[in-house]
Amino acid sequence: MPRQITAYSNPLVKSVRDLRDKRHRREQGRFLAEGLRILTEAREGGRLPSLLFFAAASAQHPLVMRLIDAVEAAGGEAIETVPDILSKLSGKDNPQAVVGVFEEFETSLDDLDRSSAGIWLVAERLRDPGNLGTILRTGDAVGAGGLILVGECVDPFSVEAVRASMGALFTVPVVRTEWQPFLDWLRRGPGQLVGLSLDTEHDYRAARYAAPTFLLTGNEAQGMPADYAAACDLLVKIPMLGKADSLNAAVATAVMAYEVLAQQRG
Repeated sequence: MPRQITAYSNPLVKSVRDLRDKRHRREQGRFLAEGLRILTEAREGGRLPSLLFFAAASAQHPLVMRLIDAVEAAGGEAIETVPDILSKLSGKDNPQAVVGVFEEFETSLDDLDRSSAGIWLVAERLRDPGNLGTILRTGDAVGAGGLILVGECVDPFSVEAVRASMGALFTVPVVRTEWQPFLDWLRRGPGQLVGLSLDTEHDYRAARYAAPTFLLTGNEAQGMPADYAAACDLLVKIPMLGKADSLNAAVATAVMAYEVLAQQRG
């Protein structure tokens, strides 16, 4: 049976609340995810929280009941609490009905099977958690094999990134690496590296993409370094017909991903 926690002073509440901070996530090797949709995606993807906090009012919801049963069956703990504590854990005034504490999980380049998907997403020095989450959602939508984060990117396990991914963090493999190890791995097998750039005359719709296609998006503010661009098999640009000189990184990635998907589907 789930235990109850209703006191702010409970040490477990403080420990879990600390996971909103990157340093504490690293120390504990755990991260927070909130919301019934996200935790259900995680459960269906084979990942369960070690701790599940839920509001008493939501306990009879069928999906919440399945989560509680699954967590307890796997040896985790389900904890009934009050909305104010859920708010404290999530940092939101209108908290979700459930908050989960997950063990961080890592994927390496060697874990990836490039033949498993025609599209792979690569982001270089991505700094905005909202962009990271949106790119993960795009990856899930187009059936991408994974998201490869190159260089000093935002933490994919931050509360903001997990929230923005809407569960895609649990369905799309994420690898954190540096440029040279990524490039060395890529060149050991098939794969077309396509960079999004303003410094090219190749229109993204006129180009032809060979599976597996690795779509490289540069840093939001600075774009990609010249040597990264030089290493690409192809540079393409999305036409800008208005006053703006570029699209948001996540939007540009989505536009490109769907063009590649359309070509690969014939």
